[in-house]
Amino acid sequence: MKPYLRVLTKSIGGAAILAFAACIFCGTGFSQTRQEHVHHNAHMVMPFDISKAVHIFKMTASGGIQRVVAKDPSENDQISLIRRHLKQEAENFQRGDFSDPAKLHGAGMPGLRELQGGAHRISIFYTDVPAGGAIRFETSDIHLITAVHRWFGAQLSEHGADAVSE
Repeated sequence: MKPYLRVLTKSIGGAAILAFAACIFCGTGFSQTRQEHVHHNAHMVMPFDISKAVHIFKMTASGGIQRVVAKDPSENDQISLIRRHLKQEAENFQRGDFSDPAKLHGAGMPGLRELQGGAHRISIFYTDVPAGGAIRFETSDIHLITAVHRWFGAQLSEHGADAVSE
């Protein structure tokens, strides 16, 4: 037994403490994939039900298009929430405020730092689309185009089944 576990079990006693320590130190018990984390915590930044929507990412030569649409086009409440959220996010992004994606995906998300610093060199537009909304990112700066693509790739990976590429 490792010395720190021996001290812990002697000073506090009990098999429960040892079992808890084993879970923490061995990495079992409370682990969660990035996809599970994003799916379970999306409500912190998105007002719509992520399980009732799909994120669609399209990388383009000048940046990319991110769409979010309701899986059921008759769910007007979800569509309204998606549109309101994406409109606000487009305004935030244009100002260099990417705090919502950072809250959900982490500040070290690929491409995020570059997008925050270069937002004034990116044109960001919101549009309604059938059953949802879309944000278009356009720039002629190759480094920012790459940042958008890296950022989209990270979102695709971390949203798992809630996202697709186009």
